[in-house]
Amino acid sequence: MAIRQLRVYTGPELEGGSLKLMAGPPATSSVRVSLGEVLPLLADAVSSSRTWLSDFADDEIEISADLHDVLQAYRHFRRPGA
Repeated sequence: MAIRQLRVYTGPELEGGSLKLMAGPPATSSVRVSLGEVLPLLADAVSSSRTWLSDFADDEIEISADLHDVLQAYRHFRRPGA
């Protein structure tokens, strides 16, 4: 039986003693999805107390200004005693 050997990846191999660097900052990967697609999944993850949610707690998202206004109003009227 052949023994499997694991190798540690240490980065790109140098060709000809030099490493080519890309010009400019690296592109960020992003995907556009509808809120209707994301909300049920997030609601289920929150209600199930999924630990992976904490990995994204500090990530910023972009929402429309009108959705932001609605959420702010909802937050205001949702407060206890309001």
